[in-house]
Amino acid sequence: MPRKALMVWGGWAGHTPQQCAELFAPLLQERGFEVEVSQTLDSYLDAQKLSTLNLIVPLWTMGQITPEQSKGLLDAVAGGVGIAGWHGGMCDSFRNDTDYQWMTGGQWVAHPGGLIEYSVQIVNHEHPITRGIPEFGFKKSEQYYMHVDPSNNVLATTTFPGGCVMPAVWTRMWGGGRVFYASFGHTWEDFDVPEAREIVLRGMLWAAGE
Repeated sequence: MPRKALMVWGGWAGHTPQQCAELFAPLLQERGFEVEVSQTLDSYLDAQKLSTLNLIVPLWTMGQITPEQSKGLLDAVAGGVGIAGWHGGMCDSFRNDTDYQWMTGGQWVAHPGGLIEYSVQIVNHEHPITRGIPEFGFKKSEQYYMHVDPSNNVLATTTFPGGCVMPAVWTRMWGGGRVFYASFGHTWEDFDVPEAREIVLRGMLWAAGE
């Protein structure tokens, strides 16, 4: 039976959620997933359908989520559905929903300097998401300063001017569900960097149970 993934995109268009969905959906399909792409948060209301999924990929910066939609999503992940996302599409989604932020393990605070050049350092070289991937960087993207849960399993970091070391890639659990997050991915063009694309793809596969 093929694995099933749900991508839900919307919110602020500057993070190119549609283009990101169009980039990663075929990559999941190539690996045997049935992929549904949705443009409504009401997708989180069908508990029975969500329970059949292996993976949810949220691509929704800012916006508002209802308590019922939020509960549907969080209950699905707690019940064992993996969730994987990046940048503001997962960790700057619903600024007033602290339960959602608790699940993701982080929340965006600022991106000093706007679009800048910065690098990402791998700190866990044994995890299947980051194994064999070297340090890499972006020429013109947003470096995220975030509030982060100290219980996150940090796989990669980024260092700000002045020496602040900030988690950039992590995994965690929410009940029975695997959670993956990467802070890069300001637009789909960030994934022209092969290491960035590979980490996110591996993160989605890991969250889905591989």
